[in-house]
Formats: sequence, structure tokens, C-alpha cells
Amino acid sequence: MTSKKRQPSAGQLRIIGGRFRGRKLFYGGDLRTRPMKDRLREAIFNLIGPAVRKKYAIDLFAGTGALGLEALSRGAQRATLIEQHFPTAEIIRRNVAVLGVEDVTEIVTANVFIWRKRRDELCTIPWVVFCSPPYDFYVERTGEMLELIAGLTAAAPPKSIFVVEADRRFDFGQLPNADAWDIRTYPPAVVGVYVERGKGEGGRRNDDKSL
Repeated sequence: MTSKKRQPSAGQLRIIGGRFRGRKLFYGGDLRTRPMKDRLREAIFNLIGPAVRKKYAIDLFAGTGALGLEALSRGAQRATLIEQHFPTAEIIRRNVAVLGVEDVTEIVTANVFIWRKRRDELCTIPWVVFCSPPYDFYVERTGEMLELIAGLTAAAPPKSIFVVEADRRFDFGQLPNADAWDIRTYPPAVVGVYVERGKGEGGRRNDDKSL
């Protein structure tokens, strides 16, 4: 007997805040997507606050696109959403269409690591970068992950924001400017937030602050 392919459905995910608050997003149910729970997404945007406004959002492992679309809802100027899995990228397109943000959203169906090597120039306005890959990437592809994050932080315009989600297996101390990352724990997730302040400016690091 051939099983029916699960169709994307709306209602399992929603936009938490901003002009699209409460709008439902499609999610296909693929476990590889691992959409971020509403509670964690809300905590992240509470950390960022109004600094997301007028920034260029880059969602590196976009899944449903919820992080990048949340950023647009809260005032980001533009967004690039990168997702390798073709069926999931199609779901992102549906979510973008539902919210009517096609004119300010770029959807890239590509391997993030290859995309970064081929994409030399990005928008010059400050970025807000979301890095929420499968947790195993930090263990199985540690070098590639560190190179990806280091390359983007080095290229980022001043006042850009980086949000990295991992679990306890990842040592945030390996990241560039390690002392400048604000580390928060929301079991099982560990989230690091970094602001590119430019040369000569410092940062802070706070460990194990739970929601």
C-alpha cells in the first residue's frame, strides 16, 4: 500500500509579533525541518528587540522561513531565506505569498555552505543573521559551521546582529569574538546573540540564563 504524501498545513506555526502577528504559516511536517518553537522564537526576538528594524534579514537554514518572516513582520527591510530541501523551499514560497512579502524576500534553494562561498557581496545595510541548522551540524560539520559564522561576521556591516542556535554540545567559545556573545539557555536549545559593533567596541557574555 502506498502511503499518502503529507500535505503542508497551516495553523501549526504562527507569527509571534509585528504587523503579521497571529498570521498562520504552512508547515509540511518533515522532521528534518525542525521548526523553532514559538516560545523560543519569541525569546529570541525579545533579546533583539527593536534593533531588527530596517535591517537585512538572512535566514541561513530557513526551514519554514519563520525566523526571516518574523523579522520582516517586526520591521526588517528585506530578507534572504536559504533552504536546500526543495519541497521545504516551496513551503517557504507559500508562506511568503500568504504574507504578501514577495517584493522584499529572496528565496534561495541551495546548500548554505556553497551559497556563502559563491555569494561575495551582500546588502550593505546592517544584517540580522539567523543560524539555526540541525544541531548535529555543530558536531559533524564543526569546521564548516565555524568557517561559515566567522566569514559572515567578518563581512558584516557595523551594527549587524547574529543569532546562533545550537545545543549544549557546541562550545560557543570557538566563535569569533567569543567574549562578546550573549549566551542564553532555553533547554534543549542554547542561543548566542552577537552585535557587530565595529573596531574598538566591546561586548558582553552571559551564561546559562534560562527562560
